[in-house]
Amino acid sequence: MKRKIIAVVSVLAMTLGLVGCGASDTAGDKQATTSEDGYTVGISQFAEHGSLDNCREGFLQGLSDEGIVEGENLTVLYDNAQTDTGTASLISDNYVSKNVDMICAIATPSAMSAYNSAMNTEIPVVYTAISDPVGAQLADASGKSTGNCTGTSDALPVKEQLEMIRKVLPDAKVIGILYTTSEANSVSTIEEYKKYASDYGFEIEAKGITVIGDVDMAAAELVGRCDCLTNLTDNTVVSALQTVLNQANGAGIPVFGSEVEQVKAGCLASVGIDYMELGIQTGHMAAKILKGESKASEMAFETISQPSFYMNQEVAKNLGIEIPSELAENAAESFEAIEVE
Repeated sequence: MKRKIIAVVSVLAMTLGLVGCGASDTAGDKQATTSEDGYTVGISQFAEHGSLDNCREGFLQGLSDEGIVEGENLTVLYDNAQTDTGTASLISDNYVSKNVDMICAIATPSAMSAYNSAMNTEIPVVYTAISDPVGAQLADASGKSTGNCTGTSDALPVKEQLEMIRKVLPDAKVIGILYTTSEANSVSTIEEYKKYASDYGFEIEAKGITVIGDVDMAAAELVGRCDCLTNLTDNTVVSALQTVLNQANGAGIPVFGSEVEQVKAGCLASVGIDYMELGIQTGHMAAKILKGESKASEMAFETISQPSFYMNQEVAKNLGIEIPSELAENAAESFEAIEVE
């Protein structure tokens, strides 16, 4: 799929301005210098937060590991939809119009948009940070692709998270979860929590939102009915994590994260995956496709099978919660301060 690359400046920045995105990292802002022979990859990221940023960095690292290096034989076009599904569609349509060699879609709404945009083309889509590829209709129940797409799933280890919360809060009864009703990944994960919650003596109180502006009021309502909150990898909610934490801290209840960056930023603890590693795994898959060694349509999606425990000592101290030694001693990372970017 190699071809001669002609550097171009994207007009998408102006298009995004019309829909009020306000993204600073548009394709027009980022242009790599390549050699004559190389690849062009469009990276469509749905939101700007730590876990998705790590996926993007890991993806580029994975490609580099396989000899596909930005600035040498790779041109990268990067756009952030800022949690707007309409913008995500514009981004993927733009990449198709440029006839890129591949679209990398980070998070479920961007993946679904890229899939639709590239459906009648030969452009492969490689996705990452998709909790439920089957629910998003990107794969069938066996894991086989439903089109010219493949990638990696960040399906949450729900049972392990519930078990951890029970150990940390032995008397807790109700877990609150904020989620975006339009994110298929969040809807399916809510059902997983409801399915297993009673096995650990919990009830789930879920509160749906539609836009980021709903988060503050929804969080304020939820914290009054719950013993703790647990986050999903819901892109809209995670983008407003500090708003959620402010409401929970005011009520004196902990928020459990779904991955390491959320714990670093102020959640108490998490059993989750390393999104940098997820991105690297995705990059390795993408390299095989770009080199012609595999076809996206023939590659089942992959997951990281082993989650890790993360904790924030400062949050535990502030809330007067003692993390059981059996968890603390086996933490993959333990943070001594709250780090907000």
